[in-house]
Amino acid sequence: MKQMFSTAIVIALALPGLAMAEGDAEKGQKAFNKCKSCHQIVSDEGETITKGGRTGPNLWGIAGRQAGTVEDFRYGDDLVAAGEAGLVWDEAQFTSYLEDPRGFLREYLDDNKAKSKMAFRMKKGGEDVFAYLAQFGPALSEAAESDAAETSSSD
Repeated sequence: MKQMFSTAIVIALALPGLAMAEGDAEKGQKAFNKCKSCHQIVSDEGETITKGGRTGPNLWGIAGRQAGTVEDFRYGDDLVAAGEAGLVWDEAQFTSYLEDPRGFLREYLDDNKAKSKMAFRMKKGGEDVFAYLAQFGPALSEAAESDAAETSSSD
């Protein structure tokens, strides 16, 4: 019991704001089926969480990541510019982007010519997809490894 409590604290501290995601991860997993034609989730170690297309970037660790920064992915200039201007994917930003990617970038960058390579729009359920994706990332992996090491040393 003590281990579960400490794991929850580690995760909550490692992911400020993400632990309070309002979405439903289970619903998000189902909704992510719409995203799989372009996106996949593959850990930094190469473990495939969800098979998918490669048109869009790998979504491993998107929660809390600066926009436009997945290595070896060719983003549109405007998404990279938004990331350089401080855009970090949290639930609110991610959900707004999913609802209207081009409109989001135009507003965020205050540039009515901004474009997004992502044509897909998700009018509802973005918070659920974010809750699903927030489960997968380096901070969670490190917390799980730390907890496993702590558990084995206390045995």
